Amino acid sequence: MWRTFWILLAITSLEFVIAFTIDADHYKWTKVGIFIILTLVKAYYIVGNFMHLRHEVKSLIWTIILPCMFVLWLVVALMVEGGYIGLERLFFK
Repeated sequence: MWRTFWILLAITSLEFVIAFTIDADHYKWTKVGIFIILTLVKAYYIVGNFMHLRHEVKSLIWTIILPCMFVLWLVVALMVEGGYIGLERLFFK
């Protein structure tokens, strides 16, 4: 239990160091990418430990991960396609 606490504390501390040291004006997307990766690492670790999925059968893990990946793909696709609506309205007005 304490090992999990220290690992999550270290990742969160790393996020705080990155938040206050990397310049957001020049490295905005690098900073966002690092935060997304570290957040996914923390989520994986929390789900693995507290929801006990680390010791489950691989097929059960894939039945949880695969729909989440499709939902994430759907959100990204809707954001990309939604941006084109404004362009279409500008050109065909």
